[in-house]
Amino acid sequence: MKKASLLMTAVAFAASACAQQNATAVKYGKLITADDSKKHLSILASDEFEGRETGKPGAEKAANYIAGEFKKMGLQAPVKGSYFLDIPLAESKFNVNAFSINGQTFANWTDFFVRGSFADKTLNATDIVYVGYGSAEEIAGTSLAGKIVLLINEDKPVAGTKTNTSYRATPARQAILKAIRDQKPALILAANGELSALLKRFGGQNPSGGSSIAIKRAQDANAPTPVFNVTTAVADALLKSTGKTYEELKTATAAGKQTQTVKAAVNVAYATEYKDVKAVDVLGYLPGSDAKLKDEVLVISAHYDHIGLVTKPGATDKVNNGADDDGSGTTGMLEIAQAFAKAKKDGKGPRRSILFLGNVGEEKGLLGSEWYSDHPVFPLANTIADLNIDMIGRVGQEYLNNPDSANYVYPIGSAMLSTELHKIGEDANNTYTKLKLDYKYDDLNDPNDFYHRSDHYNFARYGVPIIFYFNGVHADYHQPGDEVSKINFPLLAKRAQLVFFTGWELANRDTRPVVDGKK
Repeated sequence: MKKASLLMTAVAFAASACAQQNATAVKYGKLITADDSKKHLSILASDEFEGRETGKPGAEKAANYIAGEFKKMGLQAPVKGSYFLDIPLAESKFNVNAFSINGQTFANWTDFFVRGSFADKTLNATDIVYVGYGSAEEIAGTSLAGKIVLLINEDKPVAGTKTNTSYRATPARQAILKAIRDQKPALILAANGELSALLKRFGGQNPSGGSSIAIKRAQDANAPTPVFNVTTAVADALLKSTGKTYEELKTATAAGKQTQTVKAAVNVAYATEYKDVKAVDVLGYLPGSDAKLKDEVLVISAHYDHIGLVTKPGATDKVNNGADDDGSGTTGMLEIAQAFAKAKKDGKGPRRSILFLGNVGEEKGLLGSEWYSDHPVFPLANTIADLNIDMIGRVGQEYLNNPDSANYVYPIGSAMLSTELHKIGEDANNTYTKLKLDYKYDDLNDPNDFYHRSDHYNFARYGVPIIFYFNGVHADYHQPGDEVSKINFPLLAKRAQLVFFTGWELANRDTRPVVDGKK
């Protein structure tokens, strides 16, 4: 009886402690409000900030605003006394001056497109190497050095599974590209059947305005081989001498190895113009209270940049305000930071440390988070998770006519690396917010490929568990109509509270989430 009594006392004590902890979390979670969110977002997504494009004055204004708010909260400036981490970017204008096959000319952003910038080069070849899906078996025994390579940029069909045909490279295809690049070919032409429709939507114009921004890297002999994403029309021209179309050869390749050298007269010439770009990530640091755990860091991130001013002639609304993308996430991050900072001032601060990370350059290719993850201020080995917030202020297309439309969020990636993190997120929602957690996009085979499309991925690629919070796309995605007036602020605040409560548990529990996944 005595043992049973002691056990009951211990259980009661644990339950009481848990209830007290929950009550404390609720107290500070309530500081995240719709009204405060509206105050932040009305500034960040105002016309004055000109769409916050990376490298432009509006982005600098946004960075200064975020840093100012961090300072008001009492967060530490962790970059040698500064809230700003310089991101070395360069604006490049990549010009393809020639691209012809057997005398037939093809146009950039009509028949193909290229991302990145590369040293000036002119290529003249009389043949190319077709490598099918580019697997190790397909390229084995074939020399690709100095060659132009044609690759099927889709996942190879596997019976009984859904094939990812998106042009966006999956991790498996990234590994294939690396293996091909390791042989140092002159050029990789990645063919995809979906590109023609995509490029048609762009009307032959580079949607970024003809230039791109990338992390500044020295051009050297070890620079990666350029990858030109090409339509099937380009692939057909390359394969003409085989007597087969690209689709016919692709079908044959799905059944067996078809690697071959193909006669084709190819002329490609390209050159790049560069200009340095001023850009910063904004970092606010809240040190943990537990001597044993304070060196472990939870990251809560959001990108503050957007796509800037409208370049289309005749447009009446000149600003892509980006209220939802990702003014809403940045606002949520600020609200969460304020709640944790107040808890810290009241002596209820988190046991682990928290880094609030405002990323720049997400719209240019996840650049700010790439630089941070490659050059972390706090070791990634000590980083327990990244909770990334990108678009939490609107109702997405799928829920517009749904009666539950005001009570959902899409969590993405929570179980990719840690099933324990997934459970922590679920438990936080069940205990506090009771949102519908819709896992529709939580799938590596989802054609939208959202898992690889926001800043969390740069943590995930280093094995740091992540959760990406998202409301889905809507008609105003990357349009001037993404305005503050269309934001559902109670919903924004509730979603931000879910991130806060999940972060509260992560920052205060005895152990960090176990990494048991491989995605």
